[in-house]
Amino acid sequence: MNQRSALSRFIGIPLHWQIAIALVLAAFVGWLADEHTTLLGASLVEILDFFGSLFLNALKMIVVPLILSSIIVGVRNMASQNAFGRIGGKTVAFYVATGLLSVCTGLVCVNLIAPGETESARALGAALPDSSQVMDKVEGRGIRDLVEVLKRAIPSNIFAAALEVQLLALVFVGVVFGYFMSRLNGPAGDTLQRFWVGLHDLMILITMWIMRFAPIGAFALVGKTLLISGFAALEALGLFFLTVLLALALHFAVWLPLLLRLVAGISPYEYYAKIAPAQLTAFSTASSSATLPVTINSAEQAGISNRVTSFVLPLGATVNMDGTALYECVVVVFIAQVYAFASGIDFGIAEQMIVVLLALLTSIGVAGIPAASLVAIALILPAVGLPVEAIAIVLAVDRLLDMCRTAVNVTSDLVVTALVARTEGEDLPDVRA
Repeated sequence: MNQRSALSRFIGIPLHWQIAIALVLAAFVGWLADEHTTLLGASLVEILDFFGSLFLNALKMIVVPLILSSIIVGVRNMASQNAFGRIGGKTVAFYVATGLLSVCTGLVCVNLIAPGETESARALGAALPDSSQVMDKVEGRGIRDLVEVLKRAIPSNIFAAALEVQLLALVFVGVVFGYFMSRLNGPAGDTLQRFWVGLHDLMILITMWIMRFAPIGAFALVGKTLLISGFAALEALGLFFLTVLLALALHFAVWLPLLLRLVAGISPYEYYAKIAPAQLTAFSTASSSATLPVTINSAEQAGISNRVTSFVLPLGATVNMDGTALYECVVVVFIAQVYAFASGIDFGIAEQMIVVLLALLTSIGVAGIPAASLVAIALILPAVGLPVEAIAIVLAVDRLLDMCRTAVNVTSDLVVTALVARTEGEDLPDVRA
């Protein structure tokens, strides 16, 4: 009875605290044991690797249906609205611009700080799959490879593209399917809409169910990393953490306020004060979708009309993920730096351009729920020749960064809403510069 009640109390703890407890336990295991430790005759590293692999496989399992259904539903909802012609065009243009700005900010910061090129990163690299074999897949990629990635955007076989998880092909098919689904009237259109909305909602439920096991996955993957690399790797991980925070801070406190003032003539200080409830809610929940009601209310408190907020913000909660795109870019380049530093092979500009493109596109299909970016990272890593298992090295700090990047996501949605409102002629006297 006592054990059962203790388990019930643990399950009742918020997920981020469960993950924090798991990380503390993983650190404790890494302190007490090493890579040669055995448990009941089996290697402790292999035991942890088994449970960590199960968690990673579950993430990879949901990649295709989650991203495809998210894109189809988002494009269908956007294309079916009467305002798509003018307001929709402005919204998409601003979302793409802010997303590209965020990814480039992350890319510059991770290259300038280079957290994966420190001496402590060598210890971190020891916990990853063989670096020479991995970098053989990455080395020598150039402009032709980038062109080849773009050429695969239109697949000759949809099912083969899904099996091979070709991201650009999935995005293209999703956009085309969603757009023309909005043009299909009658029972057939209704049936398709109900199917894809139902599939999307189902995948969200499955994703949330998988994330219930995130504490076990985090314990196993981080514990394995610490057993192999020891605590010397924490310096590189701390530098990675600061790199992401700096890049997010630049986007949040510099680029987005500049857009508000220069493009819309809005005071960033006044506007941020109005939308603070949405920013704080996004930080605490780590979910753009859960924050949406507060986001809409905050925008309307700033004087933006319902005509704009009812279109721009729900779309933004689906497709505009500036903080997520930035984070994906920094994670992938950081992991590549760790491998490149260990093997002496550069992760060049062509490979990084592929990362920029994929980070921007995957952020469109990422669900607005906690830790959903792990799904997108699991998709980008193999696309540039890196193993999915490398996600393990960032799990220790992912949850806190998840809260920070969600706040940036929602702030970007609200900034774009203000930009669209001002270009539509709305005055917004309460926040004018």
